[in-house]
Amino acid sequence: MDAASLNLMSIAENGSDKQGSCLLLRYASQNSLDESSQKHLPRSGAKEKPPYHNHHHTNRAFEVMNVMRKQNLLCDVTLISDNNSEVSAHKMVLAACSPYFYAMFTSFEESKSDRVTLQGVDSTALQLLVDYVYTSEVHVTEENVQVLLPAANLLQLTDVRDACCDFLQGQLHPTNCLGIRAFADLHGCLELLSHADSYIEQHFSEVVECEEFLTLSPQQVSKLICSDRLTVPSEEKVFECVVGWVHHDLELRQTQLPLLMEHVRLPLLSQEYLMQRVEEEPLLKANLQCKDFLIEAFKYHLLKGEQKLSFKTPRTKPRQPVGLPKVLLVVGGQAPKAIRSVECFDFKEERWYQVAEMPTRRCRAGLSIIGGRVYAVGGFNGSMRVRTVDVYDPSTDQWTSCASMEARRSTLGVAVLNSCIYAVGGFDGSTGLNSAEMYDPRTHEWRLIAPMSTRRSSVGVGVVNSLLYAVGGYDGASRQCLSTVECYHPDLDSWSCVPEMSVRRSGAGVGVLDCILYAVGGHDGPLVRKSVEAYNPETETWTQVADMSFCRRNAGVVALNGLLYVVGGDDGSANLASVEVYNPKTDSWSMLPSSMGIGRSYAGVAIIDKPT
Repeated sequence: MDAASLNLMSIAENGSDKQGSCLLLRYASQNSLDESSQKHLPRSGAKEKPPYHNHHHTNRAFEVMNVMRKQNLLCDVTLISDNNSEVSAHKMVLAACSPYFYAMFTSFEESKSDRVTLQGVDSTALQLLVDYVYTSEVHVTEENVQVLLPAANLLQLTDVRDACCDFLQGQLHPTNCLGIRAFADLHGCLELLSHADSYIEQHFSEVVECEEFLTLSPQQVSKLICSDRLTVPSEEKVFECVVGWVHHDLELRQTQLPLLMEHVRLPLLSQEYLMQRVEEEPLLKANLQCKDFLIEAFKYHLLKGEQKLSFKTPRTKPRQPVGLPKVLLVVGGQAPKAIRSVECFDFKEERWYQVAEMPTRRCRAGLSIIGGRVYAVGGFNGSMRVRTVDVYDPSTDQWTSCASMEARRSTLGVAVLNSCIYAVGGFDGSTGLNSAEMYDPRTHEWRLIAPMSTRRSSVGVGVVNSLLYAVGGYDGASRQCLSTVECYHPDLDSWSCVPEMSVRRSGAGVGVLDCILYAVGGHDGPLVRKSVEAYNPETETWTQVADMSFCRRNAGVVALNGLLYVVGGDDGSANLASVEVYNPKTDSWSMLPSSMGIGRSYAGVAIIDKPT
C-alpha cells in the first residue's frame, strides 16, 4: 500500500477534516522536499546562519576525562616520579597539552609502554602538573614553587612555568633576591632573571646587608658591583660591602680583593672619606694593586676643571641607576599657617595621595635626601624658628627625629654635597644668618662651616659640579632683596662670589638640570616674579629662559628626567596648589595635570622612590 492510500485510511478512521488536512499538507510538504532535494534556491537577502557552538563542550569533556582518570577508566599510561610515586593518565590528553608528551607518545619507545619513568620530576610537582593538564588550574605556593617550576620546564608546560616565574617575581625581597636570581639563571627563566637583576641593582644597599650576599662567589660579587645601574647613596656603600665580604672569610678571600676593588669607584668618594677610611683600611695597606687604585683616586681629586673632566677611567664614571618609579613628595608648608600634611604625586597614575604626617607642624624648612631617607631641616612651627630635624622613611611611611642643627633656621637653603647635608643661611627669629653648617650622616653630627659674606634669609641653594651655590635671598640689614650669588668650595671650606643674577630675587626656587642652575620666580619687595634665569658655571653667565605661567615665590623646585618641577608657592596674595613643569629642550612650561589637595607655600619638595 502506498503512502497516499495510508493517509486516506487515516482520514476515514479519524473522521476529522482538520486532522486530514494536516496529514495531507504533510504529505504535500514531503513531496516538495523530495522534489527540491537536488536544488537549493536561496532567498534574497537571507543571511547564512552560523554553526551551532557549545561553549561548555570542551570544559565538560575535560571534566569527564578527569573523573575517568581518577577512576582509572581507559587510562593507558602510568607516570612514575623520582621517588616511585605513580600517577595514571591518558596519553592522548597529555600529548594534547604538552609538546614533551606529544613527542614521547608519537616518536619514541614510550609510545608502546604503559609505564613511563620521568627522571628528575618531583612527585608533588608531577601530581600538580597532571592535575593542571586536566583542569587548567594550579596553585603556586612558596612550598611548591621550587619543585614545580623545573618540572613544568622539563615537561614543557610553559604556562605553569610562567605562572611560577610571576609568583617568584612578586616574592622578590632583599633577603631572597640573590637566591631567586640564581634559581632563574639555572632554569633559563630569562624574564625572571632580568627582573631579579633589576631588583638587586635598585635595592643594592639592602641586599648587601643580608646573609645571601656573603655567600656569593668572587665572580658573582665582581659582576654585581661593576654594574653602572647600582642604586647607592654613595660609592661608600660599594666599598664597605667589598670589605665586609672579604672579612667574612678573610683567609680565603683576601687574595680576591684586587679583583673587586677594580670595580669600586674610589675617585667618586669624598677626599675626606678616602683619607679617613679607605687609606686606613688594613686590607688595602697590604695590597700594592689596591694602593694603585687609591693613588688614582687622590690624583683625580687634585685635578681641577678641564683636567678633571679629561681624566677618565672605568672608576671615574658615575653610576647611572635606572631606579624605581618615582613620586613627588611635598612636605609641610604654609597653608596659611604651618601644617603637618605630606602629599605625594604619582607620575604614572597622575594622582595625589596623602602619606604619614610630620610629627610637628613645619614650614619654611629645607628638604634633602640621603640614602633614600628624607630630611626636613629647621623651619618654623607656627610659633618659633626651630633647629630640629625630622626624617621620613618611605619604605615604612614613618617619621623619626635626628640630631638638631647648631642654629635655629627658617627660610634656609638645604642641599646634599658629598653625601652630607648642608644648611645655609636662613632667619633665626631676630636676624638673617650668614652662617652655614653641615650634617654628616655617618657621625650623626652637625658642624659649622665657613660663613657666607652676606646674610641671606629666603635663600635658594643648588649643587653643580660638586660646588654649592647660594642664590639671592634677603639680607635683613639693608632691607634689600639680593641678586648676588655665592659659591662654596668644600675642599677649601670657603665661599667665593660668582656673577649676579639679572634681577633681585628673594624666595626664589632653585633647581639644577644638566649642570645648569635655575633661579625660578621669587620677589623683589612687593613685586612677585614669574621670570626664570639660568646660570652656566662653565661660561659664568646668566641667561633668561621662558617665564612661568604664574608669578611664584617660596615655591619648591625639583628636577626629574630632564624636567624641572615648580611646586606651589604664593603669588603675593594667595597660596598656589598648582605645579608647573619646565622643559629646557623646548624652553617652555606646562602644567601638571592635577593640583595638590591644598595650596601651600614654603613647602619642602623632593623626588623619592615609589614605596614598594
